[in-house]
Amino acid sequence: MGFAGKMSYGRGLNALFSGPPGTGKTMSAEVIAGELQMDLYKIDLSQVISKYIGETEQNLQRIFDEAATSNAILFFDEADALFGRRSEVRDAHDRYANIETAYLLQKIEEYDGITILATNLRNNMDDAFVRRMRFIVDFPFPDEVHREKIWRHMFPEDAPRNEDLDLKFLAKKFRIAGGDIKNIVLAAAFLAAGETAAIGMEHLIRATRDEMQKNGKLCLKEDFGEYYEWIN
Repeated sequence: MGFAGKMSYGRGLNALFSGPPGTGKTMSAEVIAGELQMDLYKIDLSQVISKYIGETEQNLQRIFDEAATSNAILFFDEADALFGRRSEVRDAHDRYANIETAYLLQKIEEYDGITILATNLRNNMDDAFVRRMRFIVDFPFPDEVHREKIWRHMFPEDAPRNEDLDLKFLAKKFRIAGGDIKNIVLAAAFLAAGETAAIGMEHLIRATRDEMQKNGKLCLKEDFGEYYEWIN
């Protein structure tokens, strides 16, 4: 089409995946990499950023140099750690923070491959940076109907299950994302395996209790209803 001659850089693809934790941003990036038969490099931006001047840019340069030789998809998690709303420049630290952000944008636009950034807090990201993303994909929190579908999808076809599983109850009572549901089902499977039994509702209830406590949530009787006695 002749557009390559019009653009000296920016011929790659970049996208911003935005949504609450556990809604499938990382999994979607893995699916894209799998479909394209490419490697996926996962980078936690909060771990790349350095307090020492110039070190963040060096870390980013190494990442893009490695990606260029392997034709990998770059997946930057916790993008808001660097792409947060720019504050007024009050000191050298603020000035260099903005330089680091501009540097990453430059490297993304120069990269001929695919770059995906993920954020849990899109509202915290600078609008000027968001506009420079070619694609923006929002991952909504699942409603009750979709939560039930996720619960059912998490069980392998050959997984032994009791008939007492009440997935409608779990989908209605617990407003949690797919990542939490996956953790609960897997934990319940381990509980059942430890008893050499099929996965039952009690295993799911106990695993749900553990997941809620891990996330700092209270286990209330009105949430667990008739199954409350199993959480102790």
